[in-house]
Amino acid sequence: MILIRDLLTICAVTAGAVFFLAGTVGLLRFPDTLSRLHALTKADSLGLGLVALGLIVQTGNLLLALKLAMIWLLVLFASATVSQLIARTIHPTIPSR
Repeated sequence: MILIRDLLTICAVTAGAVFFLAGTVGLLRFPDTLSRLHALTKADSLGLGLVALGLIVQTGNLLLALKLAMIWLLVLFASATVSQLIARTIHPTIPSR
C-alpha cells in the first residue's frame, strides 16, 4: 500500500512539474499577452492541482489535506481573477459582466 501511495505521489508531482514547465514555455514562446495569460493560468492551475494531489496522498492528516485543497482552490480563484483584470487592462473593449 505504501508503494502504491508513493508511486501515485511521484506520478502526480511529476505531471504537475511538467505542466508548470509547459506554462513557462508558453509564457516565453507565445507572441501576445492574452496567449501568455492563457498558457500560464491553465497550465499552472492544473500543475498546482496535481502537485497538491500528490501531497494530499502523502498526508496522514485530514486537516492538512483540507488545507492543501483550500490553498489550491484559493490559487484557482486568484489566478482567474487576476488574469481577467490583466486582460481587461490590455483590451478595454472586452465587456465586463
